Amino acid sequence: MKTLVIIIHPDLKNSIINKRWIEELKKHPEKYLLHDLHSAYPDGNIDIEKEKQLVEAHNTIIFQFPFYWFNCPPLFKKWLDEVLTHGWAYGSKSGYKLSNKKIALGIAAGINQEDYSATGRYKYTLEQLTAPFEVTFNYIKADYKPLFAFYGAEHNATTERIEKSAQDYISFIANL
Repeated sequence: MKTLVIIIHPDLKNSIINKRWIEELKKHPEKYLLHDLHSAYPDGNIDIEKEKQLVEAHNTIIFQFPFYWFNCPPLFKKWLDEVLTHGWAYGSKSGYKLSNKKIALGIAAGINQEDYSATGRYKYTLEQLTAPFEVTFNYIKADYKPLFAFYGAEHNATTERIEKSAQDYISFIANL
């Protein structure tokens, strides 16, 4: 079964990291189904039933996005609010439709990794800052996995690091 990669990037044409990851994923169409939310819903109006059917049809789901303002893009938050509904994703009569599905985040962070630490500039790790996603996916009984991140996209995105991250991203997904 293919892995569903939901891409949430508001400016993908100007992306460096996310665009490169997508290029690498596209080399394996037999393994990955790519779903770009901004292309699918340019007006921001999400087809909730279509999204539910899509995630129900996959056992592994990756949410890929740039991390800015210490959070996800607004369309991802909207997706979570509108798709993960009571009676479908959670609740005593829901059947917990994402139960046991492997879910992970693929994040491009502009800041260097050392800045995301207790002694760093922002005093929190990326794992701590993304804890609400972990809590959300655990709440709906999904099998939340550790995140994958590229750090330093703003000032340290060398060609070598980007290429290595693309290979590492594929390996990360394959080993979930």
